[in-house]
Amino acid sequence: MPYLKSKNTKAFIILKNGKIAFEQYFDNFTADSIWYWASAGKTMTAFLVGIAQQEGLLNINDVSSKYLGTGWTSAPPDKENKITIRHQLTMTTGLDDGVPDNDCTLPSCLIYKADAGTRWAYHTGAYTLLDQVIANASGMSFNNYFQQKIRNQIGMTGTWVKIPNSNNVYYSNARSMARFGLLLLNKGKWGTLPILNDSIYFQQQVNTSQNLNLSYGYLTWLNGKSSCMVPKLQTVFQQALIPSAPADMYAALGKNDQKIYVVPSQKLVVIRMGNAADSSQLSVTNFDNELWGKLKVIMHL
Repeated sequence: MPYLKSKNTKAFIILKNGKIAFEQYFDNFTADSIWYWASAGKTMTAFLVGIAQQEGLLNINDVSSKYLGTGWTSAPPDKENKITIRHQLTMTTGLDDGVPDNDCTLPSCLIYKADAGTRWAYHTGAYTLLDQVIANASGMSFNNYFQQKIRNQIGMTGTWVKIPNSNNVYYSNARSMARFGLLLLNKGKWGTLPILNDSIYFQQQVNTSQNLNLSYGYLTWLNGKSSCMVPKLQTVFQQALIPSAPADMYAALGKNDQKIYVVPSQKLVVIRMGNAADSSQLSVTNFDNELWGKLKVIMHL
């Protein structure tokens, strides 16, 4: 607990076998306090894309311009037309992540860098437009579709807050984050209620999605792979994403150390909300490895 507090943690929850085993709040933060998910929300968007595909509203192999219209990027038309929903889900659109504002969704910010499918790069602007894909495919607002298909079904609180021409960020209490973690652990089912029935899509989401970054599924981080890439770098590191964590773990990770860790072999979900644990503002940090080093000792993993 002193460790968590020293690392600017606001909420920390451990769920074992679907039940809360540990729950602690810090610095006037409570079970009712609202906090942002940052990029941990990406994993929930990917899950929602699976539901939309299950309902026949879209196919992830469709070109994105079918739902976004032509000219949603500033790439040449033939290059833009190579980008599919799957490329948005896997961070392989080929659009330039090195633009001044990585979150910007305006066509002027979405610049051709490489052919879709040939380059992995953590690019939030290109991902964020999946919200518009879902909205246009479903005929309702992204927030409403999400609330109807996920939030209200599993008893979450919270809402997506859109920054104009930029990111779409989810805000909720920590237990809502935990509920989504349990939904992932249970492979898309809430108790006996199927939320995402497409087991093939779910397995694709939580397994390697392309051969460029083995540690990335559909907007979901994967542990235990032989190599990994991280945001802002094109380096391929010859190691697992979080070496001290269980090999079968997958995770929703957000800026300033917002975390949903899921460990199927241990029937374990771990939630962390708060300010950045250290000077890094990335979604994948040294804190992940340090934290799991301590959890493994405490939990005898």
